Amino acid sequence: MKVYTFLLFGVLFLSSTLLSSAQTPLNGFMQGKNGGSFATSMSREHYSDVYLVPNNATSVPVFNEVNINSFNLFASYGINNKLDLIANLPFINISGNSNKEVLDDLNFSNYRSGTQDISAYLKYELQKKGNLSLQAAFGVTTPLSNYNVNEGFQSILAIGNQATTFNLLGIAHYSLKKNFFITTQAGYSFRTTAVPDALLSQIKAGLNLKRIYADTYISNQTSLGGVDILRNGFTGFFPATKVNYTRLGANIYTPLDGNFGINAGGGTTLTGRNLGKSSFFNAGVVYNFIYRDF
Repeated sequence: MKVYTFLLFGVLFLSSTLLSSAQTPLNGFMQGKNGGSFATSMSREHYSDVYLVPNNATSVPVFNEVNINSFNLFASYGINNKLDLIANLPFINISGNSNKEVLDDLNFSNYRSGTQDISAYLKYELQKKGNLSLQAAFGVTTPLSNYNVNEGFQSILAIGNQATTFNLLGIAHYSLKKNFFITTQAGYSFRTTAVPDALLSQIKAGLNLKRIYADTYISNQTSLGGVDILRNGFTGFFPATKVNYTRLGANIYTPLDGNFGINAGGGTTLTGRNLGKSSFFNAGVVYNFIYRDF
């Protein structure tokens, strides 16, 4: 039995004022009726360099560097063979490395933490012909806690953007010989408040075998508005900035038995605008609802 992918969580929804999520929680595999999984993961992201305009910064303003630790709860469920439900909830702890004198002068803190934004997606398989599956997905992400995003440079450590996001994506998944696959997705992200809307895209290639799943991907976000940090129009409200990025990452998963499996992943930011030049990794445990006899 092939290993169907229930693992794309980890750093998926991490965000801050200088940081944006690496990818959506969607892949090209359908869960099947009553299939799905529940997973927990821990993830860590770090950066000290920042992509700014016109020149990059070698230190995060005020805080020198930023570390983000996240605990994520993820679930997917096959409502029927054509429709999947996917949900994710992260708990974020973000910290800087500023010295006490600077913090006291500004009345800032090196730490922020809390429940971030819950996300839910519906994914529908529009058509399957041979090895090609065409799918559409709609998702909503909205804050669960009243975290602050309007504290000037303290908001570099905000755990999110305090905005509701609506994502509409198209997915094409093609299975190649010997269990190789290629998945592409592209879509539009509508954001409330002053957070700019964005175009999202990703291309992923991988191997899906009985005892191991592995993939590598490149994801991109292009904001359709916004301002640059410390440039004309910037008022100190970080969620209104133009956040672009291209990220490279990889995931690997292996089953432990017919229900349980483990996964790990990581990656780096290749290019960006108004966000940290970060590296990230995650690891987690997955429970599959349907027992699979290996």
